[in-house]
Amino acid sequence: MPSGSILGNAVPRLEDPALLTGKARFVADMAPPGLLHVAFVRSLLAHADITAIDTGGAERAEDVAGVFTAADTELKPRPFFFMVPAEFNRSPLADGVVRFVGEPVVMVAAESQAAAADAAELIYVDYEPRPVVVDPHAALEPDAPVLFADHDSNLVMEHSTRAEPEALTGHDVVVSGRFVNHRVAAAPIEPSAVLAEPTGDGLTVWCTSQTPFGVRDALAGSLHLDPGQVRVIAPAVGGGFGAKAPVYPEFVLVAWLARHLGRPVRWVETRSENLVNMVQGRDHVHDYELGLTGDGVICWLRARVMANAGAYPGIGAILPMFTMTMASGPYRIPVVDFAASSVVTNTTPVGAFRGAGRPEATAAIERVIDLAAVELGIDPVELRRRNLLDPDEFPHTTATGAVMDCGNYRRALEVALEMAGYRELRAEQEHRRRCGNSKLMGIGVSTYVEVTAVGLTQEYGAVEVATDGTFTVRAGTSSHGQGHATAFTQILGEVLGVPPERVRVVHSDTGEVPRGTGTMASRSLQTAGSAVWTTANEVLERARLIAAHRLEASADDIVVTTGGLGVAGVPALVMSWSDLALAAAGDDLPDGVDPGGLAAEADFDQGAASYPFGAHVAVVEIDAETGDTRLVRHVAVDDCGRILNPLLVKGQVHGGIAQGASQALYEQVLYDDDGNPRTVNLADYCLPGPTELPAYETAHTETPTPLNPLGAKGVGESGTIGSLPAVQSAVIDALSHLGIRHLDMPYTPEKVWKAISASRSNRA
Repeated sequence: MPSGSILGNAVPRLEDPALLTGKARFVADMAPPGLLHVAFVRSLLAHADITAIDTGGAERAEDVAGVFTAADTELKPRPFFFMVPAEFNRSPLADGVVRFVGEPVVMVAAESQAAAADAAELIYVDYEPRPVVVDPHAALEPDAPVLFADHDSNLVMEHSTRAEPEALTGHDVVVSGRFVNHRVAAAPIEPSAVLAEPTGDGLTVWCTSQTPFGVRDALAGSLHLDPGQVRVIAPAVGGGFGAKAPVYPEFVLVAWLARHLGRPVRWVETRSENLVNMVQGRDHVHDYELGLTGDGVICWLRARVMANAGAYPGIGAILPMFTMTMASGPYRIPVVDFAASSVVTNTTPVGAFRGAGRPEATAAIERVIDLAAVELGIDPVELRRRNLLDPDEFPHTTATGAVMDCGNYRRALEVALEMAGYRELRAEQEHRRRCGNSKLMGIGVSTYVEVTAVGLTQEYGAVEVATDGTFTVRAGTSSHGQGHATAFTQILGEVLGVPPERVRVVHSDTGEVPRGTGTMASRSLQTAGSAVWTTANEVLERARLIAAHRLEASADDIVVTTGGLGVAGVPALVMSWSDLALAAAGDDLPDGVDPGGLAAEADFDQGAASYPFGAHVAVVEIDAETGDTRLVRHVAVDDCGRILNPLLVKGQVHGGIAQGASQALYEQVLYDDDGNPRTVNLADYCLPGPTELPAYETAHTETPTPLNPLGAKGVGESGTIGSLPAVQSAVIDALSHLGIRHLDMPYTPEKVWKAISASRSNRA
């Protein structure tokens, strides 16, 4: 970026004052006159036939406006994700069969939330239990209960990139392992919520969503409306992490009910509902084999992945495709033989969760490389160095078809090692072991590459100058904490010299933005940001021609000045943005400038995905007497291309590290053999607080991508993808001198203590 650029500076977030002062409005804050509240009766069994529903008590209860089962709504089953076979379509309310604990069965509408909840308690549902399967491997056994009668097995789909057996050669050593990437809950600070209000022949819907246009189209299809009759707004949204991308059945039901009763209707999910109803993440089992030469050069990788898609397969069934794409990580692996199966079970549906298939790939390849380092007697850092792709190998196409734009992986690794003081850490670890210190120290290193904007490379953006000199930016993405308004305002300031107070950023509203894809896959800045950059430059060129015409100067001499455009070297010859907008709306226009005001819009398409990368170093301490495991240092060096606002990037990295480290150490969704969830509130589902995590040490390298004018790649998921394997490696490293080669996450005190105790018993 040019010298003196506003881009690259840590501009404070423009969104924060409204959030900090309570002025931001969430769905739960909205209560239009005549509002009805909804509560759901949810299944208490993981798999059963519904034999009878008695709603009489609820219908007679005070302040109840209606009680509805699947038969009452006549809403058709719909796909939970468009790429999944139609046999797995889901009815908004369970119709005859329930397939997981928490599935909505009956909807109650009442004048207050308390009345709705009380009435729901009066509804009796009779079930005839069916056999339950919660393990994806067991779900493929010949005698396993089949969840969907129209589909003759529980296998949803397969993903593979196969290699011929004779290609898996050239090795001296083969290392292998089974690695469980366990199930986690997204647990955003705000659960799901939706408010629908009838408006003429259509609806206005406010909801917690990352994809307002996706919600609009789904509601229109389900309710037999034209998309133009449905306006969807995502107001302030308290986190998403991928789990607010789906269109939940409750959204469809509340929208239907608002039209059916002719009144506004709202549903706000409780935390207990959220932990069984919102899509969950991960839940993969990876069987990996890695062939290497004696001096540590990787020859081939063979991977078999089992993915649990939950009861209703959505994007979770597709995510192994991204795991396959990124299977070789940042390494030079010429042959990859990969196969994955996605399977339905009687558990909460699985969806995208921060990283969505890429943390799974990174954790698996990093774990098997650590095993190889032990087998070969090579330092794990040195083994990585020998196999990292070099900068002159880009653009690079991997064996699984990833076309990587650019990278300097070794540089990120060396910066991280220097920041961490890797040699000194190893020396301290050796000293502790010699002294028999009960505080076991572990050092974990991960190098990663991920893919962003994959399959979602196009986005809408527009810039308009009003006649009062204010600017409006419209974008098809939907912010829920990332800082889009700040970033897009910075771009406008860079191109047009506009101060932030003159800019209004509009997103997350299908009534104010004509089209858009939404926010996921760490895509917003590189796609929508580039669209804003492109349209801002189009506005500048249009305004420059107008200024040259009015000021009787050459367009080449027109420059951006404070508050408008002027002639270079002639301070008196200036047109304000208000004057330029008025002129653009008039008739006296120069050749090449069409009438219609000072505005531009674009659907920017960068044409391909970008590949951010980085290296993380984690240091853990384990109390050998109790198994208590703590992350005490975390160093992250991430490369997301050109950095436009270091403050925004730092915030994304910090949040990502917390979620990756938390999965490694604390979080796990659990079910018993009958499909009953054992983690239904935040007393059972462990989330760390600030005191459980250290202050992070972050830095960045910058390798601009050639794919877009900003040179930017995504960063929203990088912290999670890099931190998870680093923390995992650090824990195993701390225990390695005890003969422990692998433990599956999460590393709870009980699990770690049992491993230490078993090792001591074996050694004795």
